[in-house]
Formats: sequence, C-alpha cells, structure tokens
Amino acid sequence: MSHHPETRAVRPPVVAPVEGQPVSVPIHQNATFAFDGPADVAAAMAGPDGAFAYSGYTNPTVRALELAMADLEDGAAALATASGMAAMNSVLRGLLRHGDHVIAQRQLFGGTVGALADLAGRWGVEVTYVGTDDPAELRAALRPESRVLVLETIANPTGHVPDLPGLLAAAREAGLVSIVDNTFATPLLCRPIEHGADVVVHSATKYLGGHHDVVGGIAAFADRERYVAAWNQAVTLGTVADPFGAWLVLRGLKTLPLRVRRQCDNALTLARRLVGHPAVAAVHQPGLPDHPSHARAGRLLAGYGGIVAVDLAGGSAAVEKFLGALRLVLNAGSLGGTETVVSHPATTSHRHLDPEARRAAGVGPGLVRFAFGLEHPDDLVADVEQALSVAAG
Repeated sequence: MSHHPETRAVRPPVVAPVEGQPVSVPIHQNATFAFDGPADVAAAMAGPDGAFAYSGYTNPTVRALELAMADLEDGAAALATASGMAAMNSVLRGLLRHGDHVIAQRQLFGGTVGALADLAGRWGVEVTYVGTDDPAELRAALRPESRVLVLETIANPTGHVPDLPGLLAAAREAGLVSIVDNTFATPLLCRPIEHGADVVVHSATKYLGGHHDVVGGIAAFADRERYVAAWNQAVTLGTVADPFGAWLVLRGLKTLPLRVRRQCDNALTLARRLVGHPAVAAVHQPGLPDHPSHARAGRLLAGYGGIVAVDLAGGSAAVEKFLGALRLVLNAGSLGGTETVVSHPATTSHRHLDPEARRAAGVGPGLVRFAFGLEHPDDLVADVEQALSVAAG
C-alpha cells in the first residue's frame, strides 16, 4: 500500500539487529511502544514484568541498568529512578503507612533525614534515631508499630561504618524491613544484601554514573514483593529513570572498579597527609587507624571509600578562606565523579537539619567534605596544603 509523503515522513522503518549484537547497550530513546491490539497493550501495562509499553513505567535501556544493578548487589530485582532521593522515597512510600515507626541511624544523609521528617509531618510516621555500634540500642528503640530500619554503609560525611551484620540480624528478628544506603561504598566495597539487608539504595548520580553528568537513583531488592511495591510508587510519583540517564549510568558501571580503587587510594593518601596538620583539628576517614570504625571497616569493606571529612581548626571562618583558596579541587555540591570536589556539609548536604541534628550527625560549622577523583595525589596534596596555609593565615 502506497502512503502519502506526509505519512512516510513520520513513519520511517525501525531497524533492529538480526545478527550481531551491539557491544554497548543501545539507548531506546522513545516514550511508547506499539502492539498489534489493545489487549496486548493492557497486558504490557499491568505491571513491571510485562512487555515494554511506556517508558514512564520502564524501558529496555532502563531495564538493562536494573538487571545490571540487581546482579551487582546480589538482589532479586532493581528499580532505576530519576534520582537517589527518588529511589529512597519510592522505597519508603512502598513500605510505610500512617502511624508506622522508623528506626534510623543517627549519622545519616541530610536528604534522607528530610524525607523522614516529611513523612512524619504528612503521614504521622514516627522516627527514632539510634547509634549503630550496638544492636542493643536498636532493640531498645523497638515498638509494636516499628516497620523499617534505615542505615548507611559509610555515613555521610564522617565515614562511620555501622555494625551491619549485628543491626541487620536484630532488624530481621524484630520483623523490620532494612534499607541500606550503599552510595558511598558502591557494590565494589560492600554488598549489604549479603549481610541481611532487604533493600539497597544508591544515588547513581555519584559513583555509579561517575562523571558528574547524570542524575539518577537505584534501589535493589532482596525479594520481588518489595520491588513491586516500590515500582508502583515510582510510577505513581513519576520518578522512573529516563533512557538516556540510564544509559549514562550503564556507561559509568564499565569503569566503576577502576575509578573506585583510585578514589579510595587518593582519599587515604590525603587523609594521612592531613593528620597532624596545624590547620586541621580532626580528620575523619575509616582507613585511618584511630577512626572509630577502622576495625569494622576493615572487616566489612573491600576498601575505605573515597570520602574524607576534615574539621578545620579555625572553624567556619577558616572554611570560607580555605574553600576560596583551592585551585584544583572544585567547590561542588555533589560527588563521586572523576574530579575531586569539596563541600561544606552544614550549608549543602545537611542544610535541612537544625544545629542539634547536625551535631548528632557529626557535622560542625568547621567541617569540610572531600570526595576524591582520579587526579594525581601529589597535585591534590599541593592544592589542599596551599589552601590550608591561606586558611591559617
């Protein structure tokens, strides 16, 4: 049948390889998929496991990322979302109801604390913050309405490493669903599901994407039931990942092992150089022998992470001079890419918290957080040391 030129212009042939598979995952940059009949469309849109029908639900490129992350985290399924907080909120809203109780670690990312505070205000969800060195503190916080435990593998920004095996075992005994933010560790340093976690969350914006050019999130699940609940929330909230963003994260995964190793090495090198510096009051990095989590991090992690937090001796006044004097290290609010960045958590990642909550999270006015990239460590040392001289002057 011959069509008019206008019709032929908008209906070019769709070419798919018959032989020879693409080495890189293709970008399926389309919103909708066509079927032979309405029953097929309805079946495809009935849940997360059907045929691809609409990229607001899922997409072949997005699915490839989800399969890759489920495999890396040893999970049964994974959900890719538009941001790390989209992943966390989809999971929390899939698990919690009005009047439920959440137990969370005291040293927690400010955005997660903000999300829990919003649930408390809107849904009447109550939250108790506990230390993470003794499972007995978790058990003491339990209530009949306790439903969820929230942890971080490596706490932002102090590098505290919780007793994952002990806490996750106590949570399972109490019937809690455990969520572990594994952003700072990545699956290369720790796989929390192996220690008993139910859900693992990542800001894919950080190390997984790894190039400061994509915003995304991932939640990996130990069982499919909780995956389906979170997927339903992601569809309702409109937070499913887009194909191009998913493709950028897939591209980042290919170099993740190489980047994470170099970032860990750079972080430990700089941490060691800063210990005892006259302009530095304290250095927080679990690879240092005097860090409170050093022994536990050595047992649980395959590396100490790429983050170093530093308390400047001059407090907030020194912070302004120090950050302004850096020339190679970039002042930036995010992290995990190929470039080394620094931020002031009290006014960025933990700005949502009141002063008391910031103190509980280990965030003082003089704290700065380095997230190390792939530059040569000597260049990073030189830049940081000259900026410290300016801050102390």
